[in-house]
Amino acid sequence: MGKQKRERVLKDNEARAVTRTIRTSPQKLNDVCMLIRGKKVQKALADLEFNQRRISDTVLKTLQSAIANAENNHDLDVDSLVVAEAHVGKSITMKRFRVRGRGKSTRILKPFSHLTIVVREVEEEAA
Repeated sequence: MGKQKRERVLKDNEARAVTRTIRTSPQKLNDVCMLIRGKKVQKALADLEFNQRRISDTVLKTLQSAIANAENNHDLDVDSLVVAEAHVGKSITMKRFRVRGRGKSTRILKPFSHLTIVVREVEEEAA
């Protein structure tokens, strides 16, 4: 008498990886994710490897995790994987205060974000 097995949300030719509470704003993270959307996995890995942004290392780790999930958990071919989705969500925002002139203070917002990367196996088209 156990719990019912949950239906799989993704299709059979897809795998995903999720990283939560990344210490950067969703806007900055989305700029890096725009570089890899729709690209083949090998090209996306190369783009992230040589990107100058600090957050690209975290996106690279998440993409490598999605590739490993596809290979080990879902038996997909790594050479035919494409980054199907890379979407960013808002997480918590820490509120801090900074002392300013004339005895005043201002609020500093430190946002966090979530990252989800979905890779999909596509068939090679005959050229």
